[in-house]
Amino acid sequence: MMSVRGAFLATMLVFLGSIATSAQAESASDHVTEFQAGLLSTMKVAETIDVQARYTMLEPTIINTFHLSLMAGLSAGQHWQTATENQRERLVDGFSRMSVATLATLFDGYSGQSFSVTGERSGPQGITFVDTALKSPGEDSDIIITYVARQFGTKWRLIDVIVDGGISELKVRISEYRLTLNTGGIEALITLLNNKADDLLS
Repeated sequence: MMSVRGAFLATMLVFLGSIATSAQAESASDHVTEFQAGLLSTMKVAETIDVQARYTMLEPTIINTFHLSLMAGLSAGQHWQTATENQRERLVDGFSRMSVATLATLFDGYSGQSFSVTGERSGPQGITFVDTALKSPGEDSDIIITYVARQFGTKWRLIDVIVDGGISELKVRISEYRLTLNTGGIEALITLLNNKADDLLS
């Protein structure tokens, strides 16, 4: 007969096993699909709420989808290495605010659009590319959006977005911020990001 201690350990092993199976079950495509579902939910009510409300709806989705601290650090380049902990925290906050505000502004209505995952490809250094299509009624061609995903522990996070096979959004930001960083350093970039977010939300 199994002891109480043995029964407890057996139960914990089953529980932990179920957690591991669940974590392994989520793919990069699943992660992207969940993100796009969040976008659609906001789009469907976008015309009945203002940009601040769309920001509030999208913020948790974006925070749980993207690796914003990594993206902010890459955007700052070598200046990230010399930044203080306080500056890094404020930079990530500003980068996050600007990212959410941008999407809250872009996705401001719904007219029957739909997202679909069209493929998943392995890339270098543990990266996975998730190809998706944004379909809009009446449009001759879809907008092709490729998400660059990577697994951190058991969680998938997006680290870049490529639209219609063009230049990555992250590379565009790195290029845009270079002059600001070179002339004013990390503090200037923090101010720029927050000002952009404020302008988008005003």
